[in-house]
Amino acid sequence: MGGAQQGQEVGGDRPVEPAGRELAQRLAAAPGEDGGLFVTNFPVDGFLSYEKLSAIRPDLICVRVMGWADGSQGMDYTINSALGLPLMTGPVGDERPVNHVLAAWDLLTGAYCAFTLVSALLARMRGQGGREIRAPLSDIGAATMANLGFTAETLLSGHQRPRMGNDIFGAFGRDFTTKDGVKLMLLAITPKQWSKALETLGIAAEVAALEAELGVSFAIDEGRRFTHRARLYPLFERAFAARTAAELTPAFDAGGVTWGAYQTLEAALEDPRLFKANPLFQDVRHPSGLTYPAPGAMATIPQDLRGDVVAAPVLGQHTDEVLAEVLKMSGGEIAKLHDAKVVAGPDGR
Repeated sequence: MGGAQQGQEVGGDRPVEPAGRELAQRLAAAPGEDGGLFVTNFPVDGFLSYEKLSAIRPDLICVRVMGWADGSQGMDYTINSALGLPLMTGPVGDERPVNHVLAAWDLLTGAYCAFTLVSALLARMRGQGGREIRAPLSDIGAATMANLGFTAETLLSGHQRPRMGNDIFGAFGRDFTTKDGVKLMLLAITPKQWSKALETLGIAAEVAALEAELGVSFAIDEGRRFTHRARLYPLFERAFAARTAAELTPAFDAGGVTWGAYQTLEAALEDPRLFKANPLFQDVRHPSGLTYPAPGAMATIPQDLRGDVVAAPVLGQHTDEVLAEVLKMSGGEIAKLHDAKVVAGPDGR
């Protein structure tokens, strides 16, 4: 998805040959109920346009990933910078833009494309024909900003949300440091989460006194906790600083407090809930020759057994298989394509 640039028609670093274009069109518009499902980031116009492909197969479903909706080049981080998020992210008082390391718009666009492809396939199965779906990262990003309330907030206030460090906007949540220097993330959004946190930290009486002073109830309104967080934070900071992580975390678990520990990815790889003992992963030998854990399907279906995780194919690994099974081409026809360098196997030939 990161390549959603609406770029030129190329194959590797070479222009696509006419025979290659024709082959790509045939594959995109392949016959059968499982065929004619095409996801691309090629331009709206050109040899992979919906007009040309639907002329081959009228019920073709094409999901076209784009950068900007007008066809301009755009990738995750350039769309992100345009949306303003890097100027909302980071420490309070720091003017530098901070790009999130997670390619959020790529991931959201990928998930949205999968959803729309399945929806369009269902419509086709019901006799409603095919269609082209254009999914620009710019529109996915803009719609998400609106759905999250960023746009309305900015329009009504006259300015975008300021940087808040690790504060959770609109509720109570932040990192706090224990007596032994360990940073823990505490979250208290629901009334139960809030009451359990106060009880476990032993600050219920102090918070009640603050409520009386301010004339508010933090228990029933998480927005109040956010508004008055500058008064609440010192109470929590002192409570965290009085105990070690080894003392606090079992107490949090026993009290039903919502918390999380900050850890490096190296540590996460040893975490049994994430990687170490997670049935989602299996050790797989990859084409690089290296062996490391690879994930299977991210969702779990309790009624089904998980299949073995397999390594991703190398480029060209299934060339002949796809041509033979999808386009029903003979061995001789496939060999001619190899000889003409229209297609190649994993060895580049």
